[in-house]
Amino acid sequence: MIWQIDFYLLVILIITAVVALEIRDLLASVALLTGYSFFMALLFAQMGSVDVAFTEAALGAGVTGVFLVCALFFLERRSAD
Repeated sequence: MIWQIDFYLLVILIITAVVALEIRDLLASVALLTGYSFFMALLFAQMGSVDVAFTEAALGAGVTGVFLVCALFFLERRSAD
């Protein structure tokens, strides 16, 4: 295993998670969390666990991202004040 790729993927995961928690826009946060799931799938694939990587990419980046974007359409984005 090339440890530099694992290290850079881990750094990208940490940065993506922190930015997703700190950002105020909900749609951007959903996009970052979807990206986090995709980078996590890349890390799983790099470690040799292809079945877990495929499941993470399909469910984490795909289905969960679509569900969160659909849930945003039902939320009010502006305050009533």
